[in-house]
Amino acid sequence: MPQAGRGALLFIFILVLVDSIGFGIILPVLPGLIMQLTGFGIDRAARYGGWLSFVYALMQFFCAPVLGNLSDRFGRRPVLLYAVLSLGVDYLIMGLAIGGLLGSFGPRAPFFAAGALALANFVLGCFALPESLPLGKRRPFHWARANPLGTFRQMRRYPVVLLTLAALLLWQLAHQVLPSTWNFYTIAKFHWTSAQVGASLAFVGLLMALSQGVLTRVLIPWLGGERRAALVGVAAAVLAYTGYGLATQGWMMYAVGLTTFFFALTYPSMNAVASQQIPANAQGELQGAVASLGSLSAIIGPPLMTQIFSRFSDPAGAVYFPGAAFLTAAALTAGCALLFLRAMRLMPQPLAATKPAAASEG
Repeated sequence: MPQAGRGALLFIFILVLVDSIGFGIILPVLPGLIMQLTGFGIDRAARYGGWLSFVYALMQFFCAPVLGNLSDRFGRRPVLLYAVLSLGVDYLIMGLAIGGLLGSFGPRAPFFAAGALALANFVLGCFALPESLPLGKRRPFHWARANPLGTFRQMRRYPVVLLTLAALLLWQLAHQVLPSTWNFYTIAKFHWTSAQVGASLAFVGLLMALSQGVLTRVLIPWLGGERRAALVGVAAAVLAYTGYGLATQGWMMYAVGLTTFFFALTYPSMNAVASQQIPANAQGELQGAVASLGSLSAIIGPPLMTQIFSRFSDPAGAVYFPGAAFLTAAALTAGCALLFLRAMRLMPQPLAATKPAAASEG
């Protein structure tokens, strides 16, 4: 592989790593912060965590199509670098704000760590990341297409893409159970400390980064292409969510987490299948639509999952079963599989194999 290609691959690997564990660095301290600020127990604190995620995702929902269309106009490289730079600055500002509010170095340290990692990757990308969209294939920027509704209207011309996007919506909605309830769930059920929560998130995030950033090149061809890889990943996810929800010991969360090697293939594989159906000058628009779906799922998912967790984690409630949110995620993932199977029936056989999209989940 040329030196430039290795540098770009390293940048993508670190980007996936930041996306996978960036919040993982922060999430372990979130329940304690919310409980300290509100004085509530873990079950009610989870609801506040869900609404915080809702506000964050709402902004992403409207901004993602703008970034996707800007990448079709100005190229992938500058937009991606801008996003990574903004992520690093955002983490640092949040670290200062929360640290000032609580008057302690501890709560802001995770934000500084995540920000520093994102900024370091920005510097690497400035030197190592090539542009992938030639000038001749770029198109003008139009506000009519740079919004969620406009983007989805454009996708109506591709029925297979629409079904795949619907499957991705259910997939990402189910996935929201992990960032929104993992920390609250493990603290409530296994009495983990913030350090133990952080270690578990780092473990799962590292597995996901390795799978998406490195092993996709091996596992997807070994499984027979993106279509089969997506279905294998969906099956692994159903097993994973069910296993998390029924776990009775903390070590079981790590054992179930090993399914991530296949679990993490679903998103990039479905993304690649959808990208095969549309022309090169609309790829940014497709990725904007995918990102918007991720944001939409992040708007709906955290309040939904944390409300379910809160309802079934109240010791005084009629039914005490903290894993209910994970079983809900398993059911949504099964629905994702049905939609993707329907899309596969409409797909023509691919003329040639394509490389999986190097993207992460939301």
